[in-house]
Amino acid sequence: MNITIIGASAGVGLETVKRALQRNHRVTTLARSALPVTDMENTANLNALKGSALNKADLLKATADADAIVIALGTGKSMKPTILYSDFARLLTETHRETPFTVPVIVLTGYGAGESGQYVDGFVMRMVFKYLLKEVYVDKTRMEQMIAASDMPWMMVRPGLLKDKPLTEQYRVETELHAGVNIGSIRRADVADFMVKQAENPSHIHQYPALSNQ
Repeated sequence: MNITIIGASAGVGLETVKRALQRNHRVTTLARSALPVTDMENTANLNALKGSALNKADLLKATADADAIVIALGTGKSMKPTILYSDFARLLTETHRETPFTVPVIVLTGYGAGESGQYVDGFVMRMVFKYLLKEVYVDKTRMEQMIAASDMPWMMVRPGLLKDKPLTEQYRVETELHAGVNIGSIRRADVADFMVKQAENPSHIHQYPALSNQ
């Protein structure tokens, strides 16, 4: 199948590219910078487009032949206020109204966005979200709300604290939040694994799966 990955040059986005290629998919990426491809498999199946997720022409080109779309935008380690996520959501929903997406649109956000912020465990993590990540997650929440208000076949993926460790394929997927749900850390490679497998067989459309290795 053809999987389009928006925001593919680093982090979970890059891991998703690697995992999709490992599983023998054709992959189209959209990113501002070149992808590091030296350790990737099946690079003949990779169509790396250089452009902006906030440019409608670039977005349309990247998604034109997609069987699934993965959105993995990020701001790196920056904790500064941002409107990247809501700006992208605005463009995505506008594009959808003009050229409807009928394939799964799998959106990476984070545990702590939306109502999941009420269930963040531990004093330290609550302080991190309150004082360090608050503005970033405010905008991730805006993105979730804007996309969820559309009729596209969306899915919001909310991983816990991200770690750079090897793939395990062993992780919890929680769709019902409750006190003590305990969404801990998860490896970026495992988040990528989940999103690629959901592209293949989407079982969480219009849901907010939270992911944790713990």
